[in-house]
Amino acid sequence: MQFGIFTVGDVTPDPTTGRTPTEHERIKAMLTIALKAEEVGLDVFATGEHHNPPFVPSSPTTMLGYLAARTERLILSTSTTLITTNDPVKIAEDFAMLQHIADGRVDVMMGRGNTGPVYPWFGQDIRQGIPLAIENYALLRKLWTEDVVDWQGRFRTPLQGFTSTPRPLDGVPPFVWHGSIRSPEIAEQAAYYGDGFFANNIFWPKDHFKQLINLYRDRFEHYGHGTREQALVGLGGQVFMRRRSQDAVAEFRPYFDNAPVYGHGPSLEEFTDQTPLTVGSPQEVIDKTLTFRESFGDYQRQLFLMDHAGLPLKTVLEQLDMLGEEVVPVLREEMAARRPAGTADAPTHAARVAQHEGAAV
Repeated sequence: MQFGIFTVGDVTPDPTTGRTPTEHERIKAMLTIALKAEEVGLDVFATGEHHNPPFVPSSPTTMLGYLAARTERLILSTSTTLITTNDPVKIAEDFAMLQHIADGRVDVMMGRGNTGPVYPWFGQDIRQGIPLAIENYALLRKLWTEDVVDWQGRFRTPLQGFTSTPRPLDGVPPFVWHGSIRSPEIAEQAAYYGDGFFANNIFWPKDHFKQLINLYRDRFEHYGHGTREQALVGLGGQVFMRRRSQDAVAEFRPYFDNAPVYGHGPSLEEFTDQTPLTVGSPQEVIDKTLTFRESFGDYQRQLFLMDHAGLPLKTVLEQLDMLGEEVVPVLREEMAARRPAGTADAPTHAARVAQHEGAAV
């Protein structure tokens, strides 16, 4: 089981002070948060990809390349790489290069992106989102697994005798998660290839995500990659902690109420009742997170959103101390104890290399 954090990189005013960080301050804060994640013993840091205000992470591989040089154990990932508006050739090159820089500590989460205006900025149409995701990912896999590629499709110029460089580290491409909040086609795509499915379940009630994950598990087994229980599932989560629950609620409420994504909508109490958001003590975070497997089955990766909605860097670092020192060690132990035999392990480069070499014998 892997535990980590993901960021959307929003530049949001602190509602308690009215101050908005500069883009430079926000980017530097994200780097500090990632380094803190390794310091407190987390497994994964993931960054989103956005090309519109109020977000800053427009170049995830630049950020992750820097972090590769500053970390030793942390798996470096995206929480969205836009498979629809990025050129698959560039994705293949960038992430293979990042693999080499990070000695394999890299994976990637593909997503369609749901910001309509971004598509025409990159010459695409959001109404073609699903076909783009399907075609571009099929090409990306060929670029990583075939040394010489001949290819023709609908959405980019053909390739003839093309070799993407550098080749993936040890002949094994980065592990791919397909992230979705609403699209069964993406769950089907993840299952078809035997990739991971990340249900970013932080916004909607769990019954919706149960359907997506069950579809993915069923189709994963249908395509012969293993049993339903061996499918590779990741989940999102949001937490804010203080020693006393009432202190956590009082401190976090203005941030929740003014958040750019879910502010001015359901109340904090309604949101915590229907989604993974936990605002309370470390023990309450442990207790609620342990219920996720009851809804979704045993899974491989849990990522928490910690630095959104204008929270000050100092506060986020305090949250990470509690997460790494008090919450995650208990979750590791409890989830390991409850995990049935035969459940898939979380993907790592070393394990995938060993599997690749074993298959080649």
